[in-house]
Amino acid sequence: MLVQALGYVGLHATQLADWGGYGTGFLGLQLAEKSSQELVFRMDDRRQRLVVAADQKDGPSFFGWEVADAAALDAIAARLEAAGTKVIRGDAALADRRHVRGLIICADPLGNRVELFHGAEIASTPFQPGRCISGFRTGTLGMGHTVLLVKSLDAVLPFYRDVLGFGVSDWIATPLKACFMHVNGRHHSLALIEGPQNALHHLMMELYSLDDVGQGYDLALAEPNRIATTLGRHTNDFMTSFYARTPGGFLVEYGWGGRVIDPPTWQSHECTHGPSLWGHDRADWTPERQALAGTIKRRAAEQGQREPVQVMAGNYTLTPGVCPWWDDNVRQAAE
Repeated sequence: MLVQALGYVGLHATQLADWGGYGTGFLGLQLAEKSSQELVFRMDDRRQRLVVAADQKDGPSFFGWEVADAAALDAIAARLEAAGTKVIRGDAALADRRHVRGLIICADPLGNRVELFHGAEIASTPFQPGRCISGFRTGTLGMGHTVLLVKSLDAVLPFYRDVLGFGVSDWIATPLKACFMHVNGRHHSLALIEGPQNALHHLMMELYSLDDVGQGYDLALAEPNRIATTLGRHTNDFMTSFYARTPGGFLVEYGWGGRVIDPPTWQSHECTHGPSLWGHDRADWTPERQALAGTIKRRAAEQGQREPVQVMAGNYTLTPGVCPWWDDNVRQAAE
């Protein structure tokens, strides 16, 4: 794959001041740069991951997708141009603003500004979170994932799948129509959900510790209308998460334990159990859709659908095998 990760995201903001406290005090990002017109946040060793600029509207400003080097950037520019997509070379001034060595700019079928870049700058100082968290899971997996609402899935999917070369991880047909795509081991770095309008639905940020998510949930509970989707666990990427409203109205998924896949051997498939194993109740859904989602989750529970917790070395402690019944079940499952 030429595209390797979601590298950075830019946002328009009508309430720029509110993003300062939201980004640091709630999400735990580090405020790296601040002016009257722009806030720049870090979430790891990169100079910037999230750029929020004052504007007359809220929503996405640009999405930065990372490639390996200048040769890969030239290759993907050629693919875009061959597909009839206009490509603009970013000048040195823009590269300096993005803290990258080089970039190109184009638009997806929705009109979203897509920046493809290489050579992201590493900060000279360690990441300092805005509140006490263990940190964000980034690295080769990128800064997280983004989910876009689209009026027509078929009108947008070919651009990302066929032109940019994103791999399809899986898709859902009910209670919503969605396609999940990967560019690295993260189960999905981009998802498209069919809906009544074209818009940014959410950004996902993954934490190293489940307790970071739980404590973030407590913070969100303390603010009226901050929580948009309750704590739950997804069926496809196994993420345990909740969704919080941002000052811009769209959402941030705050999660832990995301699934890592092997792209060369991964087989795309339809997810028939709905988006969540449990939880993730959505207050903005119609009663009919809520009822359908509840039916799907109850069916999964009745069928005993369980998925392994995704953990990293050093991020868990094995519980001693003190229950003979459980030990016997584990042994039988392994045979």
